[in-house]
Formats: sequence, C-alpha cells, structure tokens
Amino acid sequence: MTLHEPLLSGGILTPKDELSLQDLYQACLLGGKKNPYLKASEWGWQIDPQGLRLVLNRYYDRWQKPLFIVENGLGAKDVLVSDGAGGMTVEDDYRIAYLSDHLVQVEEAIADGVPVMGYTTWGCIDLVSASTAQMSKRYGFIYVDRNDDGTGTLARYRKKSFHWYKDVIATNGECLKR
Repeated sequence: MTLHEPLLSGGILTPKDELSLQDLYQACLLGGKKNPYLKASEWGWQIDPQGLRLVLNRYYDRWQKPLFIVENGLGAKDVLVSDGAGGMTVEDDYRIAYLSDHLVQVEEAIADGVPVMGYTTWGCIDLVSASTAQMSKRYGFIYVDRNDDGTGTLARYRKKSFHWYKDVIATNGECLKR
C-alpha cells in the first residue's frame, strides 16, 4: 500500500510500515487502539451501540444542530439458504441485532434531547465494500448473487433483515420495544 504524506508527516506511519487497508483505518480513524470490552465484526470493526449515543450527544452539545445518521451498518459474510417456500434468503440475525441495538441507542439519544432528523443504513442492497473492495463483505437487506471474483447471476434475494427493517419503518420503531 502506498502511504500518503499526511500519514507520514503526522508520525502515524513510517515508510517501512506494511499495512492492510484495515490497519490504515485503525491507525487513522481509531488512533490504533481497540477496546477489549467491545465485540468486533469479522473484519475487526468494533461494535459499540452505546458509543453511537455518546457521539450523538457530544455532537449535539458541541454544535446545537439537528443530526442525521447517514451510514450505519454491519458488513458480514452472509450465507444464502433456502427459505423453506421454494425461494432463497439469508438468516442474518446478527445484522438485525446490530441494527436494533444501534437504533435503540438512537432512541435513547433522542430521549436525552438530541434532535435526530433521520437514520439510514449503509446500503439497501449488497454492494462492493469501499474499505476492502470485496463483495463478500455484505451490508444490505437484499442479497446480490455476486462473488469477489465477479462471478454470479446478480439475482437478488430478500434477507431476514429486509422484513425486519420493513417492520421497523412501518411501526416507526415501535417494534424495537417488543
């Protein structure tokens, strides 16, 4: 990986460093420190729903402006399985848990007085990961039959999280309290 001047001049990296993209994100965005008390995704991204609430409160306290969460999601290696009715799906309870936990914390931030205008997930359908250039790192509610090597039919299949999120929207989040 080519190191860019701001990373070198800031003392974050040295020209001898051999880094993966994940290492680069850790060094630049997270200060290279991991919280040993947090769970992490398959790609090492730490999962911190309460951290989202904390950040929302801090940003609002600092700037006193309404906030809009434009990207929140979990990249995972989804497995396409039979849905029992002749179709295919992904049983992505891990994504549902991730999103549910984060949305509950958004609700808590709103209760704290933070005006949250909106929330969107990372992507509605599976897409090529910007951080790893992999298709196998899936984010969406709709599975796209495409592999890292470019093979696949591009057929789309609704994941379990698709139906869950549809319910979240239809109930304006009330289903999160069940």
